[in-house]
Amino acid sequence: MIGLFCFALAVLASPFRSKLRLEAENAVLRHQLIVLRRRPRGRVRLTNHDRWFFIQLYRWFPAILQVLTIIRPETLVRWHRAGFRCYWRWKSRPRGERRQIETELRVLIRRMSVENPLWGAPRIHGELLKLGFQVAESSVARYMVKGRGRPSHGWRIFLHNHAPDIAAMDLFVVPTIGFKLLYAFVIVRLDRRDLVWINVTAHPTAEWVARQLTEAFPWNEAPRYMIRDRDCIYGAVVTRRLRAMGIRDKPIAPASPWQNGFVERLIGSIRRECVDQIIVLGEAHLHRILKSYARYYNATRTHLALGKDAPVSRPVQRTGEVRALAILGGLHHHYRRG
Repeated sequence: MIGLFCFALAVLASPFRSKLRLEAENAVLRHQLIVLRRRPRGRVRLTNHDRWFFIQLYRWFPAILQVLTIIRPETLVRWHRAGFRCYWRWKSRPRGERRQIETELRVLIRRMSVENPLWGAPRIHGELLKLGFQVAESSVARYMVKGRGRPSHGWRIFLHNHAPDIAAMDLFVVPTIGFKLLYAFVIVRLDRRDLVWINVTAHPTAEWVARQLTEAFPWNEAPRYMIRDRDCIYGAVVTRRLRAMGIRDKPIAPASPWQNGFVERLIGSIRRECVDQIIVLGEAHLHRILKSYARYYNATRTHLALGKDAPVSRPVQRTGEVRALAILGGLHHHYRRG
C-alpha cells in the first residue's frame, strides 16, 4: 500500500520535473539493473566505470541520490570527494621541466632568510645570483623561512652595532700583605672586551680619575659613551673631563651593578685569575702584576663572547712545535708554535 502511494505521488509530481532530470534518474535505474544482472548472487561488485558513471551523473544531477538502491548516498559522496582529490593531485603533479633545487641551496636560502629578517625574496635572489646560483625568484620565496615575525633586529644585534662606541670604567679594592687597601682603576671597551687602561693608587681622587681618562684615550680615540656607577669619587672634575673629551656620561641606576655588567665581569676575572692567587706586597708590585695580566688578557686569553678569540685577534698557527710561555710566574701560560 505504501509503495502504491509513493508511486501515485511520483506520477503527480512528474509533470513538474525537468526532462533531463527524469532521463538521468531512468539512466541510473537502468544501470543499477545492469549491475544486478551481472552478478545475480552474492555481494554486488562495482567496477571503476560504474563508479565513474554514478559520480558524473551525481555531479550534473544531485537528485539521483533519491533513486539509488544498490549503494548508499554517503558512499557516492565519498567516491566523488576521492575523485576530486585524485584529479587535483594529477593537475599539480611535477611537469618535469623544473629542475629540483639541491639541498645545499635550500639550506642556504633558509639561512639567508633567518640571518637577514629585513630581506625579502628579491634581495636574497640577487645575492644568490652574485654567488653563481641559477634559481628563480619564486623558488627563493618558496624555500624562505615563513613566519619570521616583525622585520627588525634584536637586542643582540643592536648592542653589537653600538658596542664600538661604548666603554665602561670602575674601581675595585685589593688588600696588601700589610692589610693596606689599594685601589685599581680599569677601563674596558665593549666591542672587543679589550682592557684599555689599568692603574693603581692608594688614594683615589676625582682629579686622579680624570687624569687616567686623559691618559687612556689620547687624541681621537675616546669612545662616545662611558658607563660608570654612582660612586662619589666621580665628581664634577670627572664629568667636566668627560664632557671636554666629547664623551657622554652614562651613570647606571643606584644599586644596579648588573647595568655595568661588562666591567663587573672583567673585575671578577681579574680577581679569580690574578689577585686572589697572589699576595700583594705593595703598590708597585700590584701595578706590575696588573700590567702583566692586562697584556695576557688582551693578547692571549680567549673569550667566549669573541668566538674564543682574544681581544687583539690571535692568528691561527698550524705548523711548528707547540711551546709554552709562562705568564705571572706560571699562573697562566701562552701556547704558540715556533
